[in-house]
Amino acid sequence: MLSNSHKWFTEEHKDAGSAWSLVIEEHLAHAKSDFQTIDIYRSRDWGNLMVIDGFVMLTTRDNFLYHEMLTHPALFSHPAPKRVLIIGGGDCGTLKEVLAHAEVEHCTQVEIDEEVTRLAERFFPELCERNDDPRAELKFDDGLAHIQNLPEGSLDLIIVDSTDPIGPAEGLFGPAFVADCHRALADGGILVQQSESPLLHAELIAGVRDNMSQAGFSDIRTLGFPQPCYPSGWWSATMACKGGQFELPAPARFAASGLKTRYYNPEVHRGALATQIP
Repeated sequence: MLSNSHKWFTEEHKDAGSAWSLVIEEHLAHAKSDFQTIDIYRSRDWGNLMVIDGFVMLTTRDNFLYHEMLTHPALFSHPAPKRVLIIGGGDCGTLKEVLAHAEVEHCTQVEIDEEVTRLAERFFPELCERNDDPRAELKFDDGLAHIQNLPEGSLDLIIVDSTDPIGPAEGLFGPAFVADCHRALADGGILVQQSESPLLHAELIAGVRDNMSQAGFSDIRTLGFPQPCYPSGWWSATMACKGGQFELPAPARFAASGLKTRYYNPEVHRGALATQIP
C-alpha cells in the first residue's frame, strides 16, 4: 500500500508480523498484463522499485545480491556450462550475469509476462544491457510447457528465477516441473531455484529439496544470502546436481573469468556451502 501523507510504499508480511517500507518520490509506471499488475516507483534512497501484485520484486540498490547468488555459484560449479535456460527472470538481471561467463554459448530466457521485461528495459536498463547479446534468446511463453518440450539431456544449467509460489509461478514449485528439469539436463547438469527466506519459509525450502531428491538429483545444497528488500532480509537459492557432488570452486577459475562482481566471490561461495539450511 502507498501512504500518500508520508509517501511510503509498504509491503506487509502479515504471517511474519513484520513489514518493509521505502520512501517514495514518484510513481513512474503502472501496467496490468494478462497475468499480473506491475508498478514502478522511484524511491528516495533505493533507486527504482518494481512491485508485482503488491510484492517487492527488486530495487536498483540491492538486486545484485540476488542475481549474483542465483547464477554464479551454479555456473562455477559446472565444469563447462554452455547451454543455459532461465525460467522467469523477466527483469533480465539473471540473464546479464549468465552472459558474463564467456564459456556460455547460448542462453534462453522464458518469461511468461513480456510486460515485465519491457518495463525493466525502461526503468532498469543496467539489467538489460546484454539482451542483444547474440548468445541470448528471449521467449515470452509458459516455462512449464517449454521444459516439457525440450529434448532429453539438452541443457547444462537451468535457473528458475521466479516470483513467489503464487499465480503464474505456482507450478514452478511442483514436483512434476522439477522432474521435467531433471530429464532436460545432461549428466552433471545443475538446476538452481530461488527458494525464499530460510527464516520464514523453511517448509517451502524443505519441499523444494524433496522435489529435487524425488526427481533423482544426487546432491542438493541451499545457499543463503542477504537480500534487504525481501521478507526477513535473508534469502536463498537451492541448487541440485544431476550426478556427482558439488565441489568448492577453484579461486583460479574465478580470477581467470575476469568477472566484476559486487558480492559473489569464491570465499562467499565457500561460506554459503558451509551454512546448514534448512
